Amino acid sequence: MPLDQTRTPYFQALLEYVDSGVLPFHTPGHIQGVGMDLAFREFVGDNVCAIDLTPMPGIDDLLQPTESIREAQELAAEAWGADHTFFLINGSTSGNQCMMMAAVNPGDKIAVPRNSHKSMLGGLVMSGACPVYMAPEVDEELHMDHCVTPETVAQTIDEHPDLVAVYLVSPTYYGAAADLASIERIVHGAGKLMLVDEAWGPHFHFHPALPLSATAAGADLCINSTHKMLSAFSQCAMLHQKGDRIKLDRLKAVLKMFLSTSPNLPMVASLDVARKQMACDGAALLSHAIELAEEARRRLNRIEGLYCFGEELQGRKGVFDVDPTKVAVTVKGLGYTGYEASHLLRHRYNIQVELADLFNVVALFTIGTTREAAERFVTAFEEMARDDRPVDMYAPSGILEQRLNRGNYRLPKIPPMRMLPRDAFLAPAEFVRFKESKGRICAETISPYPPGIPVLAPGEEITRDIIDYVRLELKAGIRIQGPYDDELKVIRVVRE
Repeated sequence: MPLDQTRTPYFQALLEYVDSGVLPFHTPGHIQGVGMDLAFREFVGDNVCAIDLTPMPGIDDLLQPTESIREAQELAAEAWGADHTFFLINGSTSGNQCMMMAAVNPGDKIAVPRNSHKSMLGGLVMSGACPVYMAPEVDEELHMDHCVTPETVAQTIDEHPDLVAVYLVSPTYYGAAADLASIERIVHGAGKLMLVDEAWGPHFHFHPALPLSATAAGADLCINSTHKMLSAFSQCAMLHQKGDRIKLDRLKAVLKMFLSTSPNLPMVASLDVARKQMACDGAALLSHAIELAEEARRRLNRIEGLYCFGEELQGRKGVFDVDPTKVAVTVKGLGYTGYEASHLLRHRYNIQVELADLFNVVALFTIGTTREAAERFVTAFEEMARDDRPVDMYAPSGILEQRLNRGNYRLPKIPPMRMLPRDAFLAPAEFVRFKESKGRICAETISPYPPGIPVLAPGEEITRDIIDYVRLELKAGIRIQGPYDDELKVIRVVRE
């Protein structure tokens, strides 16, 4: 019998505690806002402070749920089509790490796309697994990576029959989705585990116009960043388990190891409520978001110098389907880098996009996007593209033109792996000048952010192509996450 998806058992448990008038002598120390700084309390509101509690009888324990959290997770599992669902309060980062720790052992081989989020590398370091990198499909026209194809997965399994698991990223940050159904048949047909980073697709399961969800495709484990495209608070995510290939006892043990014993309870409650919203009203809310995104896409594509891909990309290598709610605008035709366009949008038009790279900006059209906001977004690009636009501090830097003229626009090749990520990360290390580090073994992660895809992982040899690529990205204004030195003047390498 279907569960009652209108219920929010955990949120209700918090409200009942507050309404009961219990005199608290427990954490957190602000005691439901009484001891909190007044300016902060007035801004966030008394109600948020009141439900910022601690696990206790009647409120349940995220690490060992037996009451309202257990019911809330069961409701989420039914809503997403999983066998079991677990709430995460450290984002999909912790979900990636938990998937790795639950699925593979030290020395086990796991196939991973090179365009995985840097949190995947954290999972490799913690688990001690050996990555077998799969090359995603590179789009030379749009200058971005798409997904790995079923053919690449099949070839990787043929070449490495001792693989234990295959890890996938779908959708990408830009909205390209993989052929998960075909890949599932290949992976499970070969007796391997299928893990999916679906951080950017928590909404897929709730609308027929969106790509197939990982749970519907039959993934053994997948993660959803419920905060990215839905209404949960930041850092909130879910891990879904399906089938009998994953040892549930080990997965639960891993979760107890990685999750905080003092979770933020308003965050947990927001997961409960976000699930109810999708289960009850998701189709209507997402229809509105998709309508706004498609209209913006049509108008942007009428602007000379811009391109905003959509469903016409389906069938291109690595693009089995497209998420219409990701509005990726290629701005190179205007002479701007994506970083410059993002800066211009923010400082002239007071609009902040989700992502910028050398060629593109990406905006998210979510269930919170209004028609007025969509109109302002498109109007800003119409003004940016005017022939008589003023030459000012936001004018193109020329970096993009230089790079295109040199033909130097490809992502660097996957470098040789000289050590396992765990071994290199834990090895004795030293710092050397980054521009002189060619041939050394990297001991840290180098990820232009966003999108947070590593160009160098612990254990990999630093190549000249990577040095040149990263230095160009730094010149263009990208932030680099992972290294000890934020400016990357020096890099941490394995001591010789």
